[in-house]
Amino acid sequence: MWGRVGAGTPTRANEQDTTLLYYIIKVLLTPIFFVVWRIRVKGRKNVPRHGPGVIASNHVSFMESMFVPATLRRRVTYVAKAEYFESWRTRWFFAGSGQIPLERTGGSASEAAIAAAESVLDKGHLFGIYPEGTRSPDGRLYRGKTGVARIALQTGAPLIPVGVIGTDKVLPAGKKFPRLGKRVEIIFGEPIDVDKYRRWPDEYRAARALTDELMYEIRELTGQVYVDEYAKKPGKRRLDEDAETGESSGNQSASAA
Repeated sequence: MWGRVGAGTPTRANEQDTTLLYYIIKVLLTPIFFVVWRIRVKGRKNVPRHGPGVIASNHVSFMESMFVPATLRRRVTYVAKAEYFESWRTRWFFAGSGQIPLERTGGSASEAAIAAAESVLDKGHLFGIYPEGTRSPDGRLYRGKTGVARIALQTGAPLIPVGVIGTDKVLPAGKKFPRLGKRVEIIFGEPIDVDKYRRWPDEYRAARALTDELMYEIRELTGQVYVDEYAKKPGKRRLDEDAETGESSGNQSASAA
């Protein structure tokens, strides 16, 4: 029932060169991260030493993409918009921080992301993903999207919930430079049993149930307040709130009239 997705693989940006750059940056920055932000790590033994694995964490700051890989000896690969790789000003950073370009043209972004994950996991590597789909707008934990479950179910890779605490204090939304001296804690939970969901006859219900279990485990690790709705980007959230309260510019004009 659970097979492989048929989408194409993501663009490759000289894989060997980016791997070398990744470890150069990792060696240089990891000691700085641990000293400046006093990173505390728990449950590292829950991440497999060899073979594929899906690293799924909460997302309250950009810094998760830096701190989580810094705590592991193995490389963690994320996906990023291909536009970030078009300019040399950003290409070196995204390639060096373990991210691969994701082409969104010619198909849905979700299918392209799953294909990218599959290509990483098929090589026996770790793939990092944020189940909420975007950064939390207010520090709470939002409903997970089922893409992460589909990846785990279709590849059979272990699904490891990760709770990150304190990164929103290091680099709050809207800030360009990280704050020094803030404490960060990263907790790797026990892998979730994916096989039991692979036996479900309804693939959508299986993916939804697995995602909900994952978000429950992340909430247990972080202590965040859970919101049973999808997170929205600040701009989108504001537009929706305006529409609900009747405070959009159009409605204001109508009221004034």
